[in-house]
Amino acid sequence: MKWIVLLVLLAALALLGWVRLAPDDATRWHVLPEEVESADMDGGVMRRVEGDLAALDEIIRAEPRTEVLAGSVAEGMITYITRSRVFGFPDYTTIAQRGEDIAIHARLRYGKSDMGVNRARVERWLAILRQR
Repeated sequence: MKWIVLLVLLAALALLGWVRLAPDDATRWHVLPEEVESADMDGGVMRRVEGDLAALDEIIRAEPRTEVLAGSVAEGMITYITRSRVFGFPDYTTIAQRGEDIAIHARLRYGKSDMGVNRARVERWLAILRQR
């Protein structure tokens, strides 16, 4: 019985290690659909709002546990990785300036549902952006 418990614990640690250390493929995640309209999905959210990419980039870079995966303001598109506090699950958010609008696509990497985490994060960022 002790061996089974030990094996389960080792498997759980290995899984958590993979979640934290798995490489992030910029070619897979640094993309944005041609048409981005506001939509809530099980694993993320899309928004299209009026705004400035540089201002939103400043807000996102202040987010804890968030770093740039690829892109820049100068390129007109940026993808960020935000990791959950406890287990380090990665969520990817891609934003791009499209005329006067910003297109946003936030999504999870693992699982099927993010329980609204990406929507809440994006809505918080947009609320800060509207206050500026």
